[in-house]
Amino acid sequence: MSISHAPPDSPPDISEISKSVEDTPPTGPELVPIIPSSTRRTRVPRWLRRTSGPLALLALWQLLSSTGVLTKDVLASPGTIAGVARDLISDGSLTSAMGVSLQRVAIGLLLGAVVGTSLALVSGLFRIGEDLVDASVQMLRTVPFVGLIPLFIIWFGIGEAPKVAIITLGVSFPLYLNVYAGIRGVDSQLIEAGESLGLSRWGLVRHVILPGALPGAMTGLRYSLGIAWLALVFAEQINADSGIGFLMVQARDFLRTDVIVVCLIVYAFLGLVADFIVRTLERLLLQWRPTFTGR
Repeated sequence: MSISHAPPDSPPDISEISKSVEDTPPTGPELVPIIPSSTRRTRVPRWLRRTSGPLALLALWQLLSSTGVLTKDVLASPGTIAGVARDLISDGSLTSAMGVSLQRVAIGLLLGAVVGTSLALVSGLFRIGEDLVDASVQMLRTVPFVGLIPLFIIWFGIGEAPKVAIITLGVSFPLYLNVYAGIRGVDSQLIEAGESLGLSRWGLVRHVILPGALPGAMTGLRYSLGIAWLALVFAEQINADSGIGFLMVQARDFLRTDVIVVCLIVYAFLGLVADFIVRTLERLLLQWRPTFTGR
């Protein structure tokens, strides 16, 4: 009687095992990616959202003018304002006035930035500087700069000097306050870390204190620009013979509310452009500081 032996089982093919595992459906719960609600909703272009407010205000203005609620003597219609602006641009009076006003603001802003930032550095970096400077600045900033116009006229005459001086004074205080607060708001642990790394006093100021104070300085610059245009309105009504304020004074004498509105729109437009430039500069200089930008 012969006994037959069955051949031993051949080892399983690894490729077949892996294929069977891949074909087997997962038994656990299916993972669903989480999408933030801010990205799920339909987004409206930001430029459209930002222009919707002014466009709605313009439409309301036109509606009130068309229905007679706003008469021509009180406030001219947007169409009339556009026609007057076109005439002022065509004869060159508006463009030359804008050039003169921009020059005054630029000079006053530059001088005010130098004065305000220098005083803030002296007061913020040194305790003796704070004792000597801060109290005087705090007293002067409570004095309305418009109330100093008669003194400026007596001191500087009726030329360009008092106009630039008013803008310089109005610009200096916001920059001083924000730069000073930015310097004193730097984390003391960063100062200690810099000292432990062997940074000198100038190294601490350059690499730690000034970068930490830069956000406050940019905020102060934005405030200063707004006050510069406000100061310009008062400055250009001091025996001025050019500038946007001079056009407004002439329009007031002849009861031309349309010209006054054109000048106010120009002021607003120039202020908006200046603020846009500062915000762009802020994004470029503060790329190292990630912040919340809204949802």
